[in-house]
Amino acid sequence: MLLMVRNAFKNRIIAEEIFLESLPASFDGYRILFITDIHRRRLPSDMLKALKGKVDAVFAGGDLTEKNSPLDRLAENMELLVSIAPTYAVHGNHDYKADIERVDEIIRNSGVRLLLDENVLIERKGAAFWLTGVDFPKRGGKTAYAPLPELSGSGSDVCRIFLVHDPMWLSQRRTVPGELVLSGHTHGGQVILPLIGSKRVESFYDHYKAGMYPWPRNDGSGGAAQVLISRGFGTAHLPIRWGSPAEMHVLTLRCKEPV
Repeated sequence: MLLMVRNAFKNRIIAEEIFLESLPASFDGYRILFITDIHRRRLPSDMLKALKGKVDAVFAGGDLTEKNSPLDRLAENMELLVSIAPTYAVHGNHDYKADIERVDEIIRNSGVRLLLDENVLIERKGAAFWLTGVDFPKRGGKTAYAPLPELSGSGSDVCRIFLVHDPMWLSQRRTVPGELVLSGHTHGGQVILPLIGSKRVESFYDHYKAGMYPWPRNDGSGGAAQVLISRGFGTAHLPIRWGSPAEMHVLTLRCKEPV
């Protein structure tokens, strides 16, 4: 058990490249710090401050806090992220279990752009891509999500990235009109025991647990979206991990995969 607790408080950054067909050339090499499911953990200040000037944006994928977690810790964590690069965030289910009005006040006052079923245009050297932040339903993930916000004045070849807490959102979508979905929620199972593994109530998570997956876009393009499910940085319920180490990500966007 002691080793499980130690594993829950380790720090790890996964660096990887993601190739997007419609990414504008000026965004080739654009780096995103993606972190999700912080819960009640304190972010590692020295590790993250070292990323200042090395990442272009921070995307926070929900569960930024939880019920009874100190709100001053949330404020410290959000201020740290904003000090690194422009930061965008969405809600997770545990954010809504906390004092959500106070949580949102802290998030916004820190300078984080909180996306509640909203699009934001991210620009660089005269080009842009769209980030769509999907809000977690206040009554739970089994209820219907809000319709996707429409993009204004964009053609079918626009580059669009989705930031959504729970990847099971995909199962409620007829189409996924974007190339990349960044999500968390699963904790990668959090505790995966030899031979037994981990079992979730929803069968969706038995397959879509952690890592990168293809998902049919069904938008007429004939392509598939790339879905990254992070194991997250914090823990839910008990501060233990086994077989599913905590992680955050530095994602380098690339225009297209080399032949």
